[in-house]
Amino acid sequence: MTISTNDGQDWHTNGVQEYHNYFGTPTHDDHVLFELLTVGVFQVGLSWQAAASKLPVYRRVLAGMAIPKVAAMIDELAIPEIAADAEMIGNQRKIRAVLRNARAILKVQAEFGSFSTYLWAFVDGTPYLLPAVTRDELTNQSPIGSAVAKDLKRRGFSFVGPVVTHMFLLAAGILREQVIAD
Repeated sequence: MTISTNDGQDWHTNGVQEYHNYFGTPTHDDHVLFELLTVGVFQVGLSWQAAASKLPVYRRVLAGMAIPKVAAMIDELAIPEIAADAEMIGNQRKIRAVLRNARAILKVQAEFGSFSTYLWAFVDGTPYLLPAVTRDELTNQSPIGSAVAKDLKRRGFSFVGPVVTHMFLLAAGILREQVIAD
């Protein structure tokens, strides 16, 4: 199985393999973008593998990652319950961020038609090829990632600093890296 629009009930998949296989695929689906952003939120302070491994758990505890359902969750009730799940990363600030981000996505959808349309507008609808670098020169930030992060925060998103946003845009195929062979 791979990350897809209809993966909300896939609770027994290999999240690391799903995320790895999907990483860099140009994405225009709001559900998939929400999943990729959620992995990014939970990745803060952890490895990408630790955060991605929980992808099936996020789907189970977060209403199949259905944006309207997650947005409708009541923080005071949902956050402690989600954090108490034995398989979940229990950081309540990150869980709160995911609920806030779902609400922010709904606002973006109302304004732009979709979260995808909003994000892809930053690169004029075409994956943006970052300047070529050697493997040693790869960075975890970019001017575009920083600009998107700033606008996401302005729109009410949480846990979307320049590093998280840059990696999210790479995962979604909106940004592309070019690595020069050594």
